Amino acid sequence: MSEQKPVYLDPDSSIGNRVEDLLKRMTLEEKISQMVHNAEAIDRLGIPAYTWWNECLHGVARAGMATVFPQAIGLAATWDDALVKKIASATGDEARAKHHAAARQGNRNMYFGLTFWSPNINIFRDPRWGRGHETYGEDPYLTGAIGTAFVRGLQGNHPIYLKAAACAKHYAVHSGPEPERHTFNAEVSPRDLWETYLPAFESLVRKGRVEAVMGAYNRVNGEVCCASPTLLGKILRRKWKFAGHVVSDCAAIDDFHLHHKVTSSPGESAALAVRNGCDLNCGCTYASLKDAVEKGLITEKEIDASVRRLLRTRFKLGMFDPEERVPYTRIPAGIVNCSRHRKLALAAARESIVLLKNEGNLLPLRKDLKSILVTGPSAMNQEVLPGNYNGFSGNMTTVLEGIVSRVSLGTQVNCVEGCGYKDGPRNLDVVKYNATQADVIIAVMGLSPRLEGEEGEEEAEAGGDRINIGLPAVQENYVKYLHGLGKPVVLVLLNGSALAVNLAHENIPAILTAWYPGEAGGNAVADVLFGNYSPGGRLPVTFYKSVDDIPPFRDYAMQGRTYRYFEKEPLYPFGFGLSYTTFAYRNLRLSSNKIRSGEPLTATVEVENTGKIAGDEVVQLYVSWPDTPFPAPLRSLKGFRRVHLLPGQKKEVSFRLSRKEYSIVNDDGKRIVPPGVYTIHAGGSQPDSRSMALRAPRVLSGSFSVAI
Repeated sequence: MSEQKPVYLDPDSSIGNRVEDLLKRMTLEEKISQMVHNAEAIDRLGIPAYTWWNECLHGVARAGMATVFPQAIGLAATWDDALVKKIASATGDEARAKHHAAARQGNRNMYFGLTFWSPNINIFRDPRWGRGHETYGEDPYLTGAIGTAFVRGLQGNHPIYLKAAACAKHYAVHSGPEPERHTFNAEVSPRDLWETYLPAFESLVRKGRVEAVMGAYNRVNGEVCCASPTLLGKILRRKWKFAGHVVSDCAAIDDFHLHHKVTSSPGESAALAVRNGCDLNCGCTYASLKDAVEKGLITEKEIDASVRRLLRTRFKLGMFDPEERVPYTRIPAGIVNCSRHRKLALAAARESIVLLKNEGNLLPLRKDLKSILVTGPSAMNQEVLPGNYNGFSGNMTTVLEGIVSRVSLGTQVNCVEGCGYKDGPRNLDVVKYNATQADVIIAVMGLSPRLEGEEGEEEAEAGGDRINIGLPAVQENYVKYLHGLGKPVVLVLLNGSALAVNLAHENIPAILTAWYPGEAGGNAVADVLFGNYSPGGRLPVTFYKSVDDIPPFRDYAMQGRTYRYFEKEPLYPFGFGLSYTTFAYRNLRLSSNKIRSGEPLTATVEVENTGKIAGDEVVQLYVSWPDTPFPAPLRSLKGFRRVHLLPGQKKEVSFRLSRKEYSIVNDDGKRIVPPGVYTIHAGGSQPDSRSMALRAPRVLSGSFSVAI
């Protein structure tokens, strides 16, 4: 008579029962072996080796062929959470296809698993931070909405199985300086913690049901993030009821004893992390856990709690079940970079482009111009298209290639680099000659992931970060040179963070930013330049005029930062973006002009395309609070909707505000609803003077009072 199948191998049993059955069969050494990112095989139990480390910030990364979507900051610039969900779902499909293809050929190496350490939902509080382009910008509400959509798309909606496991990182209060991330202590007030740094994480945990959370390298108010009793225990597990697993940033556990000096040995560090709820070690410090148990620093029962959560994730991914039981195993290999996904990449790149200036309606350009000069360090550069944490595609299209494919056969297109990203101008005689023949100059400039990135990026000014927020000096001088040639200039920026392009704003008639636009970036930029597509992207960050306008980089207080607290005039405000058509707002209505604390409120506004072509408008809703004894935000985004309107078409857009949307955090970190008159702003931008003057009526305002 055959031996009865173990419960953990029975797909008809509950995941909870299966996890407990497997856990009780494992030795202490075997349990510990599963708590590092490169988990060993346990042959006697049929557990294959598994590498937890994988990335999919904007498409499956670092594993060969994949569809390369715009970098995360570009996805945020779409202000289109439905689109981001589709992109994440497509990414999950490609991840599944690649994972199973690799497993069938015995490849269980890094970057072919199903646990992805994405998205990065840190708040991009300062434009100097090198990794800001990995995020969804400076606003907690926008970040939470886009991030939650990403998680839902990646993880799927099956009642039992995850398509892939997402991970919200880096928890929390983490946004530079990059060279100090292993030693830095971010000091933050309770109000800023709960008003700015935690809301997006809460949204991904409670609304998105994200499977994993990654702790940050730094300390927050003295506690190391990857072993913080406050962040991991009090808030994440108990307050938010997070049931997934926590992973450390890579080698962050070693930082405890090597840099933060909160412990004195690897064993103490490992014990501290696990005891406080960090289940998985990206690194090898947890190899010291057996010694820590023997020394009484931690118990096997505490280790069991972490292994239980890790096993639960693997069961939810179907790793112990027959392939025919897991629907995602049937996703075909041909889905990777398929035509549907390539079209999605083009749609995302188009939607991400923000038109910053269009003096005299220079754009869109005619396709039958006689001659065009394309110049600048990013014009022919494929490397700048994907940003970082990226995959690879055979369909990468540079801006030059996009332009050539969009203009008429009778149009001459010349391309001269003109200058590098940081080094001096070159071939200026050739530039000048071609400019004299050209009807227009298209200058493709900006930054690259080599100039803004992660710790150790050698070409960045400060170990990954920037010191200045303008264009590099050589590019600034080249813009001035091009302007002096007397021909119309269109400045196309490829960049991951805000740029103080003051000289260009004053002298160049047309400016747009396309971020790091992914594989279809060149075609998307050309579609906007030549009128195949009317731009509708909006800024997810404030473009400041000078680094002198913002507080010191190391200061994590929000006062004076981002559109919510910035009182000076920005170069381009958060939420800003132009179009080739025009929109008008009418009839802002509130469901009530007076509510009691805790009651919901609905705001409805009518938007009309008053121009001659179809276009997208991003309807934005902001709340401003009554006077408070503590510094309240000047305004705060609490709703948005991207809508497509034909010429003359009208649409009503409604937003429902719950207590959470109109409440505010006081100095003690408590969410309260102060009595008084609140102001609602609804329109195509935030309620700043420039946006309100652009196209009247651009923003409508109403008010309601709250009684306790």
